[in-house]
Amino acid sequence: MSNVTTERQVPGSKAPAKLKRQFVSFACFKVDPAWRRLPKEERQKGKEEFEAVVDKYVADKTCQILSYTLMGTRADVDLMLWVIAYELEPIQQLATDLAKTGLGTYMNRPYSFLAMTKRSMYLDRFDPEHQEDRVHIIPGKHKYFFVYPFVKKRDWYVLSQTERQEMMDEHIKIGNKYPSVKLNTTYSFGLDDQEFVVAFETDSPSDFLDLVQELRESKASMYTLRDTPILTCLFRPIKEALDSLG
Repeated sequence: MSNVTTERQVPGSKAPAKLKRQFVSFACFKVDPAWRRLPKEERQKGKEEFEAVVDKYVADKTCQILSYTLMGTRADVDLMLWVIAYELEPIQQLATDLAKTGLGTYMNRPYSFLAMTKRSMYLDRFDPEHQEDRVHIIPGKHKYFFVYPFVKKRDWYVLSQTERQEMMDEHIKIGNKYPSVKLNTTYSFGLDDQEFVVAFETDSPSDFLDLVQELRESKASMYTLRDTPILTCLFRPIKEALDSLG
């Protein structure tokens, strides 16, 4: 299990404690328009089956699952589940069980991003304790959630650690100007097409917009290869998220 743990020194202890890392999935769903033409009773049954699967995994504490609606914010995604687990198998089984529901048979998955938590290789000189947040995600359930995959240019990785840290210092300093925006960075190297998935929780979309605009002017942004699609999500309990489908 050494590939999914990291170490930290516990005050007063002689040996570092193991912190188990988490797998993180951002599963996006698009409903086939044919589903909306089904009888109301059949649609309701399908939604109840879908909700029951999500509730079971949460109740069993197999996964943390937060649900979001994208109705009205994206044309290609209607629903997103933010799934956090300590093993990969529950994420796979959850997807299978959801696909077996009456609603799941009418759903496509236009995007699905897989990542893991790990310590950042860059120091946050303004908040050293922030390192712990990278290992264990504690979702804040803010009203808005902004997610996108992120890929750096290869030129970034041949820079020295000192050069990259200097640019990240500027990046972190900008981020600290917007305390209402909580960043969750997860890592996808070797797991998925992107290198990172960045997910922002906030109650203020305007703060997030200003943050992203200001980050575009930072030096580090010159090394961004891809940071789309950008998903604008609204937090809803699973029943409300499913009701928003129609």
